[in-house]
Amino acid sequence: MKFKALYGFGLAALLAVSCGQDQQTTKNEDGKNAASAKAEIGEFNYQVDQFADVKILRYQIPGFEDLTLKEQKLVYYMTQAGLAGRDIMWAQNYRHNLEIRDALEKVYTSYSGDKNTEDWKHFEEYLKRVWFSNGIHHHYSNAKLQPAFSADYLKELLSASGATLEGEAFDVIFNDKDAKKVNLSKDADIVLESAINFYGPDVTTADVETYYGAIEVDKNEPIEVGLNTRLVKENGKLVEQVYKSGGLYGTAIDEIIGWLEKAKTVAENPKQGEALGLLIEYYKTGSLDTWDDYCIAWATSTAGNIDWINGFIEVYNDPKGYKGSYETIVQIKDFDMSKKMAVLSQDAQWFEDNSPLMPEHKKKEVKGVSYKTVIVAGEAGDASPSTPIGVNLPNNNWIRQTHGSKSVSLGNIINAYANAGGSGRLKEFAHDPEEVELEEKYGQLADKLHTALHEVVGHASGQINEGVGTPKETLKSYKSTIEEGRADLFGLYYLMDPKLQELGLVEDWEKTGIAAYDGYIRNGLVSQLVRLELGDDVEEAHMRNRQWVSAWAFERGAKENVIEKITRDGKTYYNINDYKKLREIFGELLRETQRITSEGDYEAAKALVEDYGVKVDQTLHKEVLDRNSKFKSAAYSGFVNPVIVPIIGDGEITGFTVEQPADFQTQMLEYAKTYGFLK
Repeated sequence: MKFKALYGFGLAALLAVSCGQDQQTTKNEDGKNAASAKAEIGEFNYQVDQFADVKILRYQIPGFEDLTLKEQKLVYYMTQAGLAGRDIMWAQNYRHNLEIRDALEKVYTSYSGDKNTEDWKHFEEYLKRVWFSNGIHHHYSNAKLQPAFSADYLKELLSASGATLEGEAFDVIFNDKDAKKVNLSKDADIVLESAINFYGPDVTTADVETYYGAIEVDKNEPIEVGLNTRLVKENGKLVEQVYKSGGLYGTAIDEIIGWLEKAKTVAENPKQGEALGLLIEYYKTGSLDTWDDYCIAWATSTAGNIDWINGFIEVYNDPKGYKGSYETIVQIKDFDMSKKMAVLSQDAQWFEDNSPLMPEHKKKEVKGVSYKTVIVAGEAGDASPSTPIGVNLPNNNWIRQTHGSKSVSLGNIINAYANAGGSGRLKEFAHDPEEVELEEKYGQLADKLHTALHEVVGHASGQINEGVGTPKETLKSYKSTIEEGRADLFGLYYLMDPKLQELGLVEDWEKTGIAAYDGYIRNGLVSQLVRLELGDDVEEAHMRNRQWVSAWAFERGAKENVIEKITRDGKTYYNINDYKKLREIFGELLRETQRITSEGDYEAAKALVEDYGVKVDQTLHKEVLDRNSKFKSAAYSGFVNPVIVPIIGDGEITGFTVEQPADFQTQMLEYAKTYGFLK
């Protein structure tokens, strides 16, 4: 599960479950770029590029130079393994993505015509947007990217460059087909009308439900059926194409295996080596039983300075919640911050016992929730260029309950966000100067704590009633947003608790909590709307959960004016009048959300999300977009990866240098050249 970053109006709604993929609103709000922050952060230039609604940033890898050569080799091999599978994510996102990308890149590198025209600038921006989204659909809204140039112009470019793009792959760029990568509309056939390439283009929702409904699994230790396959029709019969060596995406997977085998030779300890061995076996066989064995070995391998996330993991991109997107993150332990935040793991049982959940829904024993702040050394697949800021894995619930889980906060990613922006949007959307002051003083800490609480105690909390299926089975397409909202609410409830000060995590629990609540409501009801086109519904799971949590709390407290809607000079604000009462409301909604999860109450989940999380007040939305239009900074941010370069002496690696890419396009072209294994 991922916790995605929402930097921008207060990071306070950061979210992603392996929580994943929220990939952000950024705090990089008005034209205050990296250069203006140099007095505090030295000469490192965080910003690389900005186009459309996207800002490209850099991040550093502090502490890499302090690792032993063996540890550095492990980091290098794991980053190479991750990048080797990069094309898998492109192929998963849409069946024509790789063909389209290859043609556009051939044009970009070979066209010798006039590059000063408006059409060429539009082409270049479109290609950058495609790179950022790992395909032709927006990385966050899921809507198909719209080119600002004509089909005739693209034909001219292709002809002049010697590139080829024909048929459906060409036409889909300009027509209205495959308009949504993931379509979660309650009125849609959410499989058939989603362009995501987890299913054949003729596979329906009914087909998926019938196929997977017939598979029997161990009720106590169920495998994640369908996680690493594409479901298609062959001669009218449904069959799974398995991601494995010799199977679907096999040429890329073989490259991944090769790097993992190198990594295994420099494992820090036997337990880590065991986990790598099982991961290699999983990629060779595609066995989901082996995947579970790997997840157990990985979750219980807590020694060492290096860790990783690697595999087909998050199911947010699957409208039915079965299929995992390819994702890798390579991590170095941040010893100082991990020590400070470990107290949450140590007190996980206290948080569970004192939560407002119904007694029968509380876990009697919260298993091994480890929480660390880590330094990211490289990302690929679904984690790049748009990245989560926190992750909690494994996702398989029985493994989490029996063997524990790992929660990480991506410290250097969070720092890069924080160092790359200004406060213009905060001042625009906050109700008063006091709200701004509290956000600027306590907001970053509140956001870090919310991430930690969300991942460590939120996702680890609660239990499903005996005999009730998994949320994927019972809550169906609402599973992800309900789970993200549940974890959010757990964090929100405890952000206004003196226990945080008792644990030494804050100096003033009340002001930190106020800043967190202000930021969450501001973002959930107003500022996150800058990420939508006027007229759009809310589609992304994390955006939906922030809206339904905030809107439900607003309505619930209306009689007592807990949250007040204020219009001033034609602008809308939401002001919290009673933070104590709002905490009680969050607790009430947490209890109900856990009940929905524990009992598998699909109708209640549907009502909560559809009534509060999907539709947008169009008058307010237009107002927010108009207010936001004066800011130059993009609504979304992502990253280029530092390049770890081996130093070779006498045929052996003797050391490494870490280099920063000059620009976004150079890294994207280099990746396509070096890691393009799915031609």
